[in-house]
Amino acid sequence: MTWQEQQLPTDHKPVSSGRIGVLLVNLGTPEAPEPGAVKRYLAEFLSDPRVIEIPKLIWQPILRTLILTTRPKQSAHAYSQVWTEGGSPLAAITSAQARGLQERMGAMLAAGCDRILLAPLYPQYCAATTATAVDKAGDWLREQRWQPVIRTLPPYHDDPLHIHALADDLGRQIDALDFAPEVLLLSFHGMPERTLHLGDPYHCQCHKTARLLEARMNRPGLRFVTSFQSRFGRAKWLEPATDIVLAEEAAKGTRRLAIAAPGFSADCLETREELAIRGKEQFEEAGGERFAALDCLNTSDAGMAMLEAMVRRELSGWI
Repeated sequence: MTWQEQQLPTDHKPVSSGRIGVLLVNLGTPEAPEPGAVKRYLAEFLSDPRVIEIPKLIWQPILRTLILTTRPKQSAHAYSQVWTEGGSPLAAITSAQARGLQERMGAMLAAGCDRILLAPLYPQYCAATTATAVDKAGDWLREQRWQPVIRTLPPYHDDPLHIHALADDLGRQIDALDFAPEVLLLSFHGMPERTLHLGDPYHCQCHKTARLLEARMNRPGLRFVTSFQSRFGRAKWLEPATDIVLAEEAAKGTRRLAIAAPGFSADCLETREELAIRGKEQFEEAGGERFAALDCLNTSDAGMAMLEAMVRRELSGWI
């Protein structure tokens, strides 16, 4: 990467420019596994109109008087079960991904970046995730006198780089298990069903990822099932629900099951607590015997090679 300083009058500070930056973006996370920090996080997250598409005059009283008085304590307990020395799993792993990418591509995240690749790490497009990240970038740009040039990494739900990385990494993990799963449950984060009718491509993109992944893995003895997790509130959500599928699979005789979350680029509360801990309990309580929660791509060799290849492709013409 090149570095240059514009020559300005002596009463002005030099303005750095000419560098390229890559900004990896993922969902937010509380600063600590305690109710106060979780409440602050949820207050911001659940106030985003992209996340909760209910008029503020109706939603905010519900949020302030009901949800923020009960949910922070419950969520804080869940976070405490998976918290790491580097913070929440999502924060720690995303930071490690950034460091790994920096090592692979050289120092890019420094002052003076006038060309920035915004990389939302959401394989499937959803207004509540990808669009929120772009919105936040737009909010920041509006405040800048000298705006950098921005590119955005497109959704990569069907990108061969992503499908191949998932297939290789999940195959490696399955082969390392001490049992042969009968079912691989692909659990994607759920969304209210109304988002599908409003035009979000998320539901279709999740199913396409699942179809392509099954074809790429090519394991005739393994049955693939797709579900959606993390239901919240009374609205109808995308189905089938992961917790219900786990119970139904065990009830109809499935004894060995592995679960993966191909919609997440990094392990987080939803994978390490909701799937690995509660999912295991749900499956075993319904009669299941062997259960494995597989890791997300995280900083695996396959995951980092995929991320590097996608970023280099999107930076074409800049580097």
